[in-house]
Amino acid sequence: MSFPVKVIRDGLLEKRSSGLLQLWKKKRCVLTEEGLRLLSYKARGSDAPGSAWSSRAKELRFERMETVECVEYKREMVYFTVVMAKGKEIDFRCAQEGTLWNAEIALALVRYKNQQALRTGRTRHLYTAPLGSTGEDEVL
Repeated sequence: MSFPVKVIRDGLLEKRSSGLLQLWKKKRCVLTEEGLRLLSYKARGSDAPGSAWSSRAKELRFERMETVECVEYKREMVYFTVVMAKGKEIDFRCAQEGTLWNAEIALALVRYKNQQALRTGRTRHLYTAPLGSTGEDEVL
């Protein structure tokens, strides 16, 4: 995501850490046409106006993402898992209000995979030599 891409959604999500305690950490998430960018959230209190965003980002690119699954609703929170291509699972949660992050990520992933399939199909169509006669120039 080094060049400018369209931002689909920007906001706060919580990601489960992969450490021993598996704590939930707040992340600023930027969903684009290419993937999901996670930025650290450094709070100086709860969600106070004096909070700050870190500039260090981790990217979850759609080309390495398999699916969004395991949606569960508990105590006004939505829990979901992003499954990466090599089987790594990343757990997230967000509030149930408004449009849900899991749905937005899943739709953006499907859109990306469809565009990739179209590009692949066009490339094959353009560069594939004809296998045989189409019957248009044959005399009956």
